[in-house]
Amino acid sequence: MRERLEQLNKEALEELCHIGNSQLVQDLRVKYLGKKGRLTEILRGMGKLSAEERPIIGQLANTVRENIEQKLEEVKVAIEKKEIEAKLQRESLDVTLPGRPIQVGNRHPLTLVIEQIEDVFLGMGFTVAEGFEVEQDYYNFEALNLPKDHPARDMQDSFYITEEILMRTHTSPVQARTMEKMEGEVPVKIICPGRVYRRDNDDATHSHVFTQIEGLMVGENVRMSDLKGVLLEFAQQMFGENAGIRLRPSFFPFTEPSAEVDVTCMCGGEGCKICKNTGWIEVLGSGMVHPRVLEMAGYDSEKYTGFAFGLGVERIAMKKYDIDDIRQFYTNDLRFLKQFNRV
Repeated sequence: MRERLEQLNKEALEELCHIGNSQLVQDLRVKYLGKKGRLTEILRGMGKLSAEERPIIGQLANTVRENIEQKLEEVKVAIEKKEIEAKLQRESLDVTLPGRPIQVGNRHPLTLVIEQIEDVFLGMGFTVAEGFEVEQDYYNFEALNLPKDHPARDMQDSFYITEEILMRTHTSPVQARTMEKMEGEVPVKIICPGRVYRRDNDDATHSHVFTQIEGLMVGENVRMSDLKGVLLEFAQQMFGENAGIRLRPSFFPFTEPSAEVDVTCMCGGEGCKICKNTGWIEVLGSGMVHPRVLEMAGYDSEKYTGFAFGLGVERIAMKKYDIDDIRQFYTNDLRFLKQFNRV
């Protein structure tokens, strides 16, 4: 048995000198030292030895085990070191190479226009108010002088969720909720940006979802001339100091009197295909807040007056950036979006 142990020790150490990867190290460990390995197989014959031989052979077996384990560990460490060095060599980086440029996106043109509009009105003392896109029928219609049987409801084909809940068709509900929350206090000077929804056929100038900004001012002695002055200041800051506006009589259930507001076209009033040779582009609707709307919100219409206006952000952006199709804003085409500088 002594000879077999010494031969095993010699063979194991020699074989360990010729292996080249970590898996073979593990295989040799199992081969020589495993439960069914060669050393275990030899030690099964210990029962046939005399009492004097057993401690001597047992000590030799332990020495052989220690020699093999030590060699296994040395080979394992050496192989792992070589493998790490080879991996580092394969994955080495040339730090002198230029880095890959990071693509930085642009803000969406609608975002740019909304921020510009907000800046204009914040400079005139207005504040920004926000509301719900899913709205109650009462605030979307009834609080704005549009009872359930009012024929003007047909002007806005709506997305109803239930009989009393719908996707808001304009941002005017924010005005109604704000006045109700103010409980008759003045002044009220707000603008309300946000998405609105109407059942419409999408084409170059219409979309079933679009962005609107409405404005409201309520106080004592608020007049139509104040409305015109505010809108003229807005037009000149958005489109240039030479921009002009004109008010045309119109009808909206929540304002009286009401007016459509046009801005001079980019052609300078000479006439082009964009303005259909009129020299003007319609950009928003406006008017003096209807007395009934004020009263429903808790205001004394004999003491307080106000004006309101609503504009489509897409229409402003189309005029500002000379865009001829509203659908460009919603296609997520990077070729289109990259045209707008980051500011």
